[in-house]
Amino acid sequence: MSELFKISLPDGSVREMPAGSTPADVAAAIGPGLAKAALAARIDGELRDLTRPFEGDAALALVTARDEADALELARHDFAHVLAEAVQNLFPGTQITFGPATDDGFYYDFAPAPGRGPFSDEELPAIEAEMRRIIAADLPLVREVWERDALIAKWAAEGEAFKAEWAAELPQDEELTVYRSGPSGWMDMCRGPHLPSTGKLDPQAFKLTRVSGAYWRGDQANAQLSRIYGTGWLNKKQLDAHLVRLEEAAKRDHRKLGREMDLFHLQEEAHGSVFWHPHGFVVWRALEAYMRRAIDAAGYREVKTPQVIDARQWEQSGHWGKYRANMFVIPDEVPNTEDDGPIVSDDARWMALKPMNCPAHVLIFRQGIKSYRELPLRLYENGCCHRNEPHGALHGLMRVRQFTQDDAHIFCREDQIVEEVQAFCRLADRIYRDFGFTYAIKLALRPDNRFGTEDMWDQAEAELRDAVVRAGLATEQYGWEELPGEGAFYAPKLEWHLTDAIGRTWQVGTIQSDRVLPDRLDASYVGEDGERHRPVMLHRAIFGSYERFIGILIEHYAGKLPLWLAPVQAVVATIVSEADGYAGEALAQLRAAGLRAETDLRNEKINYKVREHSMAKVPHLLVVGKREAEEGTVAIRTLGEERQRVMPLAEAVAWLVAEATPPDLR
Repeated sequence: MSELFKISLPDGSVREMPAGSTPADVAAAIGPGLAKAALAARIDGELRDLTRPFEGDAALALVTARDEADALELARHDFAHVLAEAVQNLFPGTQITFGPATDDGFYYDFAPAPGRGPFSDEELPAIEAEMRRIIAADLPLVREVWERDALIAKWAAEGEAFKAEWAAELPQDEELTVYRSGPSGWMDMCRGPHLPSTGKLDPQAFKLTRVSGAYWRGDQANAQLSRIYGTGWLNKKQLDAHLVRLEEAAKRDHRKLGREMDLFHLQEEAHGSVFWHPHGFVVWRALEAYMRRAIDAAGYREVKTPQVIDARQWEQSGHWGKYRANMFVIPDEVPNTEDDGPIVSDDARWMALKPMNCPAHVLIFRQGIKSYRELPLRLYENGCCHRNEPHGALHGLMRVRQFTQDDAHIFCREDQIVEEVQAFCRLADRIYRDFGFTYAIKLALRPDNRFGTEDMWDQAEAELRDAVVRAGLATEQYGWEELPGEGAFYAPKLEWHLTDAIGRTWQVGTIQSDRVLPDRLDASYVGEDGERHRPVMLHRAIFGSYERFIGILIEHYAGKLPLWLAPVQAVVATIVSEADGYAGEALAQLRAAGLRAETDLRNEKINYKVREHSMAKVPHLLVVGKREAEEGTVAIRTLGEERQRVMPLAEAVAWLVAEATPPDLR
């Protein structure tokens, strides 16, 4: 008699299935509707193929399209495989590399066949058509386990050098699996899981979006590849909604709006750094002033630290070993240009542009003897940092090489940690709400590659969790989630994920509970017992960086910034030249009231002026002609509104002053 496995289902029932049975067999036993709807299975919590046999007694949860997170991950993974198969069908000689799912789709990296250039956007329609043919064929996706040497030999024999290299480098104890489209069809090396067949994909639920360059394993020193991006969903309705969001996102692109509003620009001569124009720097200064008021009220003390610090400090902190590839390094000596000798001697000392501010703040803390009575000590800095990000990763204001953090470090006693984290939660909540954001909070837990003891990490994670619970934020309303393995190498962290006006999320603020750096950098205070103790160091930021936060604000508001942030808050525009004098009087009153105002006296039609200032996202246009000059009024046209309101100039100034008051000062 065949051995029977006990399969526990989510409703509490248990089914006995013979050895060799699969989740698909359980679905079929329950009913034909479920058998058709099932896409994969969670076996003891692990996502697996529907056709992979049980290995013993197990808890089973069948995954259907209703389990949207799992279903989307599976579909996007499969779309990537179908993309790779389609490309190799159409372009023989192309080598495959990696093809993961992404937050809204998938991509695959290819090495084009010798003699042809990179793929182009013009080739995407043909690739899409071949993908739909593969989907329509409803090919079963078959999992196979391979012996390592045999798989490497197969990849090498077929000219798949990248796959052969990767197979050779995977851990020796790792089982190597491939998936085929059909029992003897196209294959790719993959851990899985996958849908039961290509036909489970909706052929109308994906779209290839663009082609870009990439490098093998993300290293510019390696072979250049072609990356084909796509977006993939469970059905056409989801795809259409996503394409509408993309269209809206394109309208909100901060790079486009930055040009139209004359806020900033980027250029090759300073790749990865921002040239702020006068209007853009007005926004920066308004944010800086707002944040200074917030941190002053919260008991922070502002500091300023050097840009360049000796490499030995970064070695001691651990950043040199963990982060060296992303640091800009310079020699601590003047190069000798008068002879042909080495520019830098072998025994040269090295300096580094700081990629973060934390070690410098520890050095300030270490000046003088600190008492337990002085804690918590909250040090804040608008700290300019530099990180050597790859060229391909740079993206407008969102990913730059030079940036300024609203950075602070709280040095506190063990008994003060939870209270300080709670206070930060309250501060972050108020600030994000002032800017019109909702948010989710997530706890990023210990990574595999880390410093510190297990007890240290247990304690730090528990403190952050406890603070959020006490603050009432560890709830479904706030999207509370724990993220295994995503903490920093020295500390776990709480993350704030903002949701913008079109539903996108942005990870911005963080607070980390760190016992590693104070120990490595020898920070201490004198306790009530007269002995030296290590402080705990809370790393925290709310904007994250001014550059990125401004980019997020531009896109969130589609350039229509709240009046207190708008670089130009009002323009007085004349209809006829006879009103120029009155426009000057109006401008003087607006500026005297502290408003950022300008005049437009050009000999142009008023509709032209309205269109131009609307493009520049000026919030209010005060139109004046002969009648307004005679009556002492202005006709106000507000950005995004159809109707025009007429009011006395003094009343208009008072109304604008009230609207332009920052939210924290109202």
